Amino acid sequence: MEKKILIIDDEKNIRMTLEKALAKAGFTVSTAVNGEDGLQKINDTNYPVILLDMKMPGMGGMEFLKQIRDLDYQTRVVMITGFGNVETAVEAMKLGAVDFLRKPFKPTEIIELVEEVYARYELEENSDSVEGFSDHLNLAKSTINKRNFEEARNLLKKATSINPEKPEPFNLLGIIHELKHNQAEAMKMYRAALAIDPAYSPATENLQRAGESMGKIDLEKINMGDEEV
Repeated sequence: MEKKILIIDDEKNIRMTLEKALAKAGFTVSTAVNGEDGLQKINDTNYPVILLDMKMPGMGGMEFLKQIRDLDYQTRVVMITGFGNVETAVEAMKLGAVDFLRKPFKPTEIIELVEEVYARYELEENSDSVEGFSDHLNLAKSTINKRNFEEARNLLKKATSINPEKPEPFNLLGIIHELKHNQAEAMKMYRAALAIDPAYSPATENLQRAGESMGKIDLEKINMGDEEV
């Protein structure tokens, strides 16, 4: 299947760098210079994944997210920014962004992130054929991004039944509780993950952050364990 991706960024060098790296990784890449240009592109083609710059002349990234939400355009948007903060991260997530990437970045970083996002997309499109621990875990991450917490919990229960000796499901359950502003339960889940594997760093980072945040969630610092799954 052709793996299409749209890059929306006003900086030519970034567009060229991303296009070259992703094309080499097997993606079919299109580019747009701002939000208006991006809207024209999606009128003609369906892009499962979009890389979207936050700050652009004309229609910026946040306005583009609002536009595609109103159009009910189904895609997975990764925000690229050198200006991101907690408030814009929260707002972008509410509008449907699935992840953030800060400038500057290495081409390998964006390739790894896009492949992860695309893998979640393919699992969603073929959810009836999901099997195995990793598939359930990755689909749970996707449903967490969509704020479908009940479905995510069910997927994590299935993942745990397949392999009860893995810490990842408990870390994600902690994230669900934290996003629902239930810090006490979140910290219990992070501790449960560490009881299974004391060396599992995502749970360690999340537990420390949750204890310090006192209910104030920094979405950019939540560790879903993507690098270790």
